[in-house]
Amino acid sequence: MERSKRIIFIANCILNQNVVVSPLARAKGTYKDIIQTIMDYGIGIHQLPCPEFRHLGLGRKPMTKEEYDTHKYRELSREIGLDTVKIIREYLDHDYKIIGLIGINSSPSCGIYGETGITVEEIIKTMNEEDIHLNTIDVPVDYYDGEKGKEFIKNLKRFIEEKI
Repeated sequence: MERSKRIIFIANCILNQNVVVSPLARAKGTYKDIIQTIMDYGIGIHQLPCPEFRHLGLGRKPMTKEEYDTHKYRELSREIGLDTVKIIREYLDHDYKIIGLIGINSSPSCGIYGETGITVEEIIKTMNEEDIHLNTIDVPVDYYDGEKGKEFIKNLKRFIEEKI
């Protein structure tokens, strides 16, 4: 079978809400409507690691960006940024089309718009150093699958269609 050679990078918790701090999870496992939309376009999914999970594990408490912004956490986020750009470069070197990056709005690590998360800051910094630019979109803070998420799914479809 011929591959689509299209990839989208997503924050870990879009595929795995189990890594989200307990009171903030908004799905049992995955954001089904987001994943189904990506699948409907025949796009491969590259899941970024969850830096908060890697740093503090499942028992962590909700924290702000300022609380996460330590030297050790920046180092971890920089490592993730370097690895992510290496992976992006590998795809690009093999003629894949990168549709973009989906973050989580208001995440201290993976937010793109508003207050940019620490890990996304490091990913973007590393991409800029490598002259790589990706389209980006954030899952809204109030997103839930179903009726409440319809507007974001429309935006996600437009986002995808701009790149395919």
